Amino acid sequence: MQADDVPPGKVPPAALNPEKDPDDWTTGDEAMTGPQRSYLQTLCREANEEFDSSLTKAQASKKIDELRHKTGRGESGPAAKN
Repeated sequence: MQADDVPPGKVPPAALNPEKDPDDWTTGDEAMTGPQRSYLQTLCREANEEFDSSLTKAQASKKIDELRHKTGRGESGPAAKN
């Protein structure tokens, strides 16, 4: 069965978990996007870390995840700021 052969009303398996590991991105080696750059600069300021403008898309994504965890941004619940 190919991806286009999914019966009507059925969700293809890839759609159930659309997030891919940044290491698996086909464009992961390209320069980070404008929105990534902007958000990463904000997170770096909040985390008191130096911004690295040379990161690739994949590296920026990983750094954003790391800094979101460190700063508590994007997390919900009372334990988010611990």
